[in-house]
Amino acid sequence: MTCAVVLPLAVASAGPVSEGGRAAARSAVRSLPRGAGDDKVPSALPSRSPLLLGLGLATAARCGPEVSSPDGIEAQTCVLTQGEETWARTYYRNATGEALEVALSLMGPGDRTVQMRCLLDGGDEPGMCETPREPTRGAPTTYTAVAEFARPDGRGPLLLRSGSNESTTTDG
Repeated sequence: MTCAVVLPLAVASAGPVSEGGRAAARSAVRSLPRGAGDDKVPSALPSRSPLLLGLGLATAARCGPEVSSPDGIEAQTCVLTQGEETWARTYYRNATGEALEVALSLMGPGDRTVQMRCLLDGGDEPGMCETPREPTRGAPTTYTAVAEFARPDGRGPLLLRSGSNESTTTDG
């Protein structure tokens, strides 16, 4: 039984599997003693599903540029898609020394918007905020995300805006 558990972990941690690696994995699985396989243990063999990379569903990320404010906020905002779900995530660092709030919005086709508010402490540690996952409607490229950083309760001006688009255009 130990072989059945150790083998998937050894093959899974070996990195990308080449055609030779696939043959070696199949050969190793065939050489297990009869009854050594356990249906509860995931197979170490690569899957043919286009949604799988490695051991699980692949997550596609479309991220905008890393931006920063003179006040000490750094952020990058992304739209993430995994399988049939899409959500927004912003990565941040708040070096202002004061608690802040981020309003993260995911905008999709058909004027659908999901918004999440997260409180940021005043420390300098990196953090993240994300919206709930939603069923993907239409192409993932039709989704955009925006994170707006401000003081809690709307006190004062907007401190930083971060978006998932790689380049932005402004109307002049």
